[in-house]
Amino acid sequence: MPEPVLPAPRWPLVAFLAFSAANIVSDAVGSYWATTATKPFIVATLILWVLLSYAVRPPRLLLGGLVLALLGDVLLSIPGTAAFLAGMAAFLGMQLCYIAGFVRLGAARALRERPAAVAGWAVLWLALNLLLGPMLGALRLPIAVYSVALFSMAAVAVATGSRRIGAGGVLFLVSDLLIGVGAAGLDLPLRGPIVMITYCAAQLLIVTGWRLHEGEPEASPAARSAV
Repeated sequence: MPEPVLPAPRWPLVAFLAFSAANIVSDAVGSYWATTATKPFIVATLILWVLLSYAVRPPRLLLGGLVLALLGDVLLSIPGTAAFLAGMAAFLGMQLCYIAGFVRLGAARALRERPAAVAGWAVLWLALNLLLGPMLGALRLPIAVYSVALFSMAAVAVATGSRRIGAGGVLFLVSDLLIGVGAAGLDLPLRGPIVMITYCAAQLLIVTGWRLHEGEPEASPAARSAV
């Protein structure tokens, strides 16, 4: 059974928006230290919001995913391949937490009833890995493995029938794809700020959407039709 929720406090979300804006602006102007200093607080404020929003305890999978995301943010701020791989591992754990949580919110039935949608996600995953894989060098296999979880999370997020969670899952996919493009040696104008804009929006939508969706153990027929 879902835990009872309390009136959602606003001030942690205000802090989230402030730290997100500061991080995005500092990244856009090339301030490495300001970017590094503000990044951990983005997810930390969401964790605080979740902790204050439930009367007993927050969903363990949501909280666990956020803690792993916070760890991943810290690790990815450290230069070097080892830190990049460790950060990827932390985000892999986050994706698995989110996938399990979305399944509990009713996504599994929707996916079973829409095999064509599952096939479409799989084709998109394969196409992008074939396109970017040859340019990733030693990162090709780790990114291929991580991207299975990434695409699965996006698919399951959409299958919950929650517009917020679905949009969050898709934006997370876009954010990580842009990171993959950078790892492949390709660059786009304002890629860094766009990565953070989509990442911050994704986490906010997933966290708030999860809270709104609590109490619905299975997706409704209308929700399943949104897959």
